[in-house]
This record gives sequence, C-alpha cells and structure tokens, in this order.
Amino acid sequence: MAVLSWKHHTLIQSLLERGPLTEKEFHSIFTAITGQNPGTHQGKFNDYLLKINRELSYVQLDLRACRDPYDGRVYYGVVNNVSDEQSKFGTKYSVPQIAFFKAIVEAIAQDATAEGCICNMDVLNIRLENQVLNSSRSQSQDGSLGIPAAFRNFTMSQKERTLDQLVKDKWLCYTEDDNIGVGVRSVLDLRGWFNNAGVPSCEVCNEAGLKAKLCPNEGCTVRIHQYCLKKIFSQKGVIVCPSCETQWEYQPPKAEPVELEDEETEPTQSQSSLRMKRKRQRVSQNDDSNTVGGSSQVDTKRVTRSSAHLR
Repeated sequence: MAVLSWKHHTLIQSLLERGPLTEKEFHSIFTAITGQNPGTHQGKFNDYLLKINRELSYVQLDLRACRDPYDGRVYYGVVNNVSDEQSKFGTKYSVPQIAFFKAIVEAIAQDATAEGCICNMDVLNIRLENQVLNSSRSQSQDGSLGIPAAFRNFTMSQKERTLDQLVKDKWLCYTEDDNIGVGVRSVLDLRGWFNNAGVPSCEVCNEAGLKAKLCPNEGCTVRIHQYCLKKIFSQKGVIVCPSCETQWEYQPPKAEPVELEDEETEPTQSQSSLRMKRKRQRVSQNDDSNTVGGSSQVDTKRVTRSSAHLR
C-alpha cells in the first residue's frame, strides 16, 4: 500500500480547506509543493493524483476534476462517494435547507431547453411541501399530514440566507444574467445523481448537459456544451451533429476576456449579498413573516423545446 508524503497531504488539505479549486490554483499549489509544473510534468502530476485516490478510496472519498458548465474552466475537488444525499452536506445544512437545494437543482436539471438556470423569483417561490409530497404519496388528500412544521414555516428570509450560503459554498452559483445555476461543487459531487435523473449528457465530453446548446433538428436529442462546440469549431471550422448530421450554426466569440486574478474573478460574499439585495427589490414579497406555504406555487412545468425554438 502506497504511503502518502506530506506533499500529498498538503494537496488534500488545500482542497478540503478551500473547497473546489480552479485548475490554475491547484496547479500553482502543486508547483509550490513539488517544484514541478504540471504542464511540463503531466506524468508526475497524474502519479500524485493516483496515489491520493488510492488512499482516499478507503474512506469512500475521491479527488476528481470537472468543468464548470457555464465557462468551461476546470476545477478540482474532493468528493464523497457515499450515495446518501444528506451525507454530502454533513451537518451544516438543516433538512429544510437540503430540500430547498434539491428542489432548485431538480428544476434546473428538468429544463428541456438546457438553459442551466432558474430565475431568482422562481427560487424564492419554491414550496418545500412539494418535496415531501413527491417523496411520499401515502398522505391525506389535503397533503397536510406528514409535512414537518420546519418545511411549512420556512420563511422567505430563510430562503434568501440559505441561497447566499449555497452560493458561497459553491453548491449554487450566479449566472451572467444573475439567475441561479448549479455550482462547481454540485457538478463534482452530484455527477451520479445527474446521470440517474436522466439529464442528457454532452455528446462530446459525456458530462451532464445542464447548460448546453441543442441540436437545431427538432427530432434530435443531442446537446453539446458551448465550450465543447468552441473546441470542435477550432479544429474543424464547421459543426455537424454527430447523430443526425445536421449542420449547426456557431458564431465564435469575437475576443476572449482577459483572465484576472482568481480573487477578483470569483464573487465575494459581499458581492453575493448585493446581488441578492438587487433581486429582493425586484420581488415584492418582502414580508419575512410570510411562510412558504403562503407564497405562490412555482409553475414546475418547464419550457418545451418546440416553444423554445419559437422565441
């Protein structure tokens, strides 16, 4: 059995302490520890990860990489392999908060248009009672029995604070248009859940196509990430659907944005709070005493592909 050195332990600790790290951040830590650049010593880098994963497997953990579905950046993180949804949060989040998070992710995953997000108002109008009703059909006709008081009394302010925390912990994120999307931590940790939930995979990278482009052919179910389309276009100059051979229209970005330092590019907690405040001004429901039971129910019927193409 391989014995991990202090260098291996430092790499693990950096991911546990700081959460998912960008490829640039993780490579910088690796270079500082080993004195070798992963770009020129890829074999050495892979060997470190292999040894780490051999040891982590004994405690059902895994060091893995993923791409952010919104910008294509690579992230590294340590994830839990136990198929217990609540174990992925430990004891930090309460049961209603976990149900709130699950409802958000389900709404994003079920979107047939693959927009990869849900608007802030729909998030705040989520009814936690539906999570209980969907998981248990053995209740009375009015659905009142069996619903915990913590679910019925989950207020708007509790939702807002939970949303702030989920974004801070990278379980969720803000998209460019200030909607709510899945965070890199969810992409890393819920890979199996997305697959079991039937989320179609990207035809190129085989990862969940939460935020992706759909084939122009109405009868084709192929979806491809924007960054995967860019890669294909740069290699071939034309994009043809690998399933139905329909040619895709693709307009490459005019200019790549200059990557700033990581601490400037990632939203801070104060920036997250400011975004929430702007959203709260747009939402007239500002009465903290209003419970989720009194809020209007979100229309869970997602936009269909045919209606999306009419836009």
